[in-house]
Amino acid sequence: MTALLDLFRLDGKVALVTGASSGLGAGFARALAEVGADVVLAARRTDRLEGVAEEIRGLGRRALAVRADVSEPADCDSLVAAATSEFGHVDILINNAGVGTAVPATRESPDEFRRVIDVNLNGAYWAAQACGRVMAPGSSIVNIASVLGLIKSYAPQAAYAASKAGLIGLTRDLAQQWSGRKGIRVNAVAPGYFASEMTAGLPEEPLLNFIRQTSPLGRLGVQHELDAAVVFLASPASGYITGSTLAVDGGMSGH
Repeated sequence: MTALLDLFRLDGKVALVTGASSGLGAGFARALAEVGADVVLAARRTDRLEGVAEEIRGLGRRALAVRADVSEPADCDSLVAAATSEFGHVDILINNAGVGTAVPATRESPDEFRRVIDVNLNGAYWAAQACGRVMAPGSSIVNIASVLGLIKSYAPQAAYAASKAGLIGLTRDLAQQWSGRKGIRVNAVAPGYFASEMTAGLPEEPLLNFIRQTSPLGRLGVQHELDAAVVFLASPASGYITGSTLAVDGGMSGH
């Protein structure tokens, strides 16, 4: 019989994390390394990427830093090629790369809208496509969606909400296509409001008031609370879960 805690281990696995140069993505990379995975780190900004890689190595795991813009399909193909060349396989994809805007719908330009969709939704698809071509049965994809794909926002965020709702739909479809035929589980996490670079750009007091009014826990989330959900969905502990979206939002989506 497998010990329960061993189901959360990722020893011998290779995890690819997009948007890993800072913030939540860097946290996911560290968490995956803590439970045994070697990690491929991808981001457009390379200045901090190697620093995160050094942290991973400090935890006794191997790490590879690769510059990639997930909105470019060729970059996603090159990223997966680099990962397989270095480590031989990719077992886990954390689709975390994302951008956000808060622009009134009547003033949002086509380029602004397209940029958010290109990174948050299209980029997740290109990365999943590239990984799906090489992943073995038993692999796992975790898409980082948002509570705003499930409920309304307090700010004007049409592009962001649309991209995250689309990512939840994409999660369901890829799970339908790949889980039975290829043995690749595909799930999503829908974070609520966490202290991050993205929330740092929002007005603090209106944001906190919104959280107090809509979340039973009434506070920002903490990184390790999201890390645990990501590790769970990436690991064999969630082996009978696919096509699901796990809200980690302080109860906001169920309020």
